[in-house]
Amino acid sequence: MTAGLALIVAVPEPHGERLTRELEDDGAEIVAVLAPPALAAGLRGAASRLREALAEADAIVVAASRDALTAELVSACDRHGVRIVPLASRGGERRWASSFGLRDALELDVEGWRVADAAREAFASRTGRDDGRVITVWGTHGAPGRSMIAAELAVELARDSGRAALVDADTHAPSLAAALGLPEDSPGIAAAARRAGSGALDAAELTRISAPLESSAVDVLTGLNRPSRWPELTGERVHGVLAACRGWADHVVVDTAASIERDEEIVSDLDGPRRNAAALAALAEGDAVVAVTSADPVSIARFLRAHAELRAHVGAVPVHVVANRVRGGALGIDARGQVRRTLSRYAGIDDVSFVPYDIRAADAALLAARPVGEAAPRSQLSQAVRRLAKRVSGGVRPAERDADAPALSRREARRAA
Repeated sequence: MTAGLALIVAVPEPHGERLTRELEDDGAEIVAVLAPPALAAGLRGAASRLREALAEADAIVVAASRDALTAELVSACDRHGVRIVPLASRGGERRWASSFGLRDALELDVEGWRVADAAREAFASRTGRDDGRVITVWGTHGAPGRSMIAAELAVELARDSGRAALVDADTHAPSLAAALGLPEDSPGIAAAARRAGSGALDAAELTRISAPLESSAVDVLTGLNRPSRWPELTGERVHGVLAACRGWADHVVVDTAASIERDEEIVSDLDGPRRNAAALAALAEGDAVVAVTSADPVSIARFLRAHAELRAHVGAVPVHVVANRVRGGALGIDARGQVRRTLSRYAGIDDVSFVPYDIRAADAALLAARPVGEAAPRSQLSQAVRRLAKRVSGGVRPAERDADAPALSRREARRAA
């Protein structure tokens, strides 16, 4: 029985009406019945019937066709903690569902009680896709140290709790390959984006095209070898890459560009690639955001102006603010106190992590083309990032539940609260 579970049905007729009736007979609550082609359009608007339904649903029963089961839908379901039960009528559709790390697709003409059992099983258990958490590292213009923080964070997360992936999604100035001594002609994120676009990206393929760091459990998807290739990183492809990465690594750290404006959509009526789409997709996919600013007056002023826009994009997603390169020479006495008071007064930010300006450790890492956590693991810089990693990894995704606990539907959970 699926009693208590709230379901969305997005299956073509005549199967949709039949499944809806049989699921209701089994005790499920149907919050929406949608035509599969309407799913993509339903995710574009800020307020839509589909988004409202996802906020109420526990699982969605969807046809595994390319126009219905998209990376954007999978990402939206992840953010809302909605499980996906795919239905397929052809082998190609089954492979398409498998490319997102979903369970084996059921037949399109399957009996309703089998779909009900699959929905209960999907909701009650944690699938591989939900294991990985995406942590997006963002910062303002002026090189505040986004890439350095992203690399160090990945190393520390891998050291503390398993495998980590480091993704260079910067479409303006990708730099992780050069900083870490990795080949700049590696397939990297460009190849991953192409595979995601064709539905052929899985854990095995990610392992093949990534570049491992020698002495840590970190696999790197290097950035574009030429920034002019930015049109390859569309928003949908980046969503697909990060969705696949969730089932590949325990932590996925994404280095993004500073620009997150949507001006391109205002000045152009063409439905073409947007250079900021990769950063926006990474922010939308993130379970946590690490926002980096350099601890100097100019960078702090830039950060204060950009913080409101960042918040508008990420909503309620946790944002961990990091003041990097803290030193008294740029701010005078009590540098940390001045940064903390300024951010609290003008942006309401009371929780700040500080990373010191440890030039010796940073230079040693650059000289060796290795992360600071490997080149100088006892340095103040490395210790500060280690504390940041513990804070960032301390949160639990809202979608995650204890696999051993009895599954309650959203409605039941709200009533229990």
